[in-house]
Amino acid sequence: MLTSRRNLPPLNALRAFEAAGRQLNFRAASDELGVTQGAVAQQIRLLEEHLGIPLFQRMPRGVALTPQGASYLSEMTRAFDTLCKATARLHNRADAVTFSVTPTFATKVLIPQLSLLKSALPGVELRTIATEAVSDFDRDQVDIAVRQTRPPFGASQEAHLLFRHDLVLVGSPHLLGQHQHPLTREQIGGLPLLHDSYNHWPRFFGIVETLPGAVFNQTTLALDAALAGQGVAISCRAFVQADLDAGRLIEICPAGFSVGSDFYLVRKRSSHLRETVDAVWAWAVENWTVSDSLSLSRQALPSQREGSSKKT
Repeated sequence: MLTSRRNLPPLNALRAFEAAGRQLNFRAASDELGVTQGAVAQQIRLLEEHLGIPLFQRMPRGVALTPQGASYLSEMTRAFDTLCKATARLHNRADAVTFSVTPTFATKVLIPQLSLLKSALPGVELRTIATEAVSDFDRDQVDIAVRQTRPPFGASQEAHLLFRHDLVLVGSPHLLGQHQHPLTREQIGGLPLLHDSYNHWPRFFGIVETLPGAVFNQTTLALDAALAGQGVAISCRAFVQADLDAGRLIEICPAGFSVGSDFYLVRKRSSHLRETVDAVWAWAVENWTVSDSLSLSRQALPSQREGSSKKT
């Protein structure tokens, strides 16, 4: 006669045990689950009381699984893997990967390379969330994010540096064609200035007061205005390199200061990552990583490749 499923241990206790057993560390398990270390320890005590069997040996420095605990962990890991796969199939997400990126990253990096990604991973359905808000991986069901941030990262997150936030001043050849280069600060100040939400211009000029010029809530809109010859914008070099290479924009000069954050590829650490997420992560690392100030367009844009983004 089968044991009633109502006699099974609480799911939270099983989750805490599986994470702690896999990590062999209650603190690491608490980081992964987003709860306190004390909560993990309490859930494991409840599980051991429910089963009537010790699952861990408490040692002066850390914990170790008992023989019964090691055997139970193997079965629990297999069970959670099955649950993850079943849930993915239920939501038709087995081949879908959700990206959270800033609007500028989406416009200047992701969208120009969608055909390349689709060619490399034809079975993957990419879902993009373009937002300036920092997304929550669990609440927003985000698989991978591009964040403008800085280390250190939490133990529950995996991060890879894509490119430095190297700021440059750019303008259209139609706007700058009559000016001799290099331009002085006074000459730059006499040009129409395009502002975005980062408001870099006061820092460039070493002042605190607001400067005149068109104001946009997103960098990508300021860059569109610069391309149209409406003024000078300040942007991360990676976002304008393709336009610089094509001659649509001219680099006036480096901004001369750092904002203290760079662009990282980030995802939640998990033992249950889907193969499609791993595949997209590996593709992004290969195609979006910029080394030694090389441009993204030189590395990966389909038109230039043979054979062929703290904010989130």
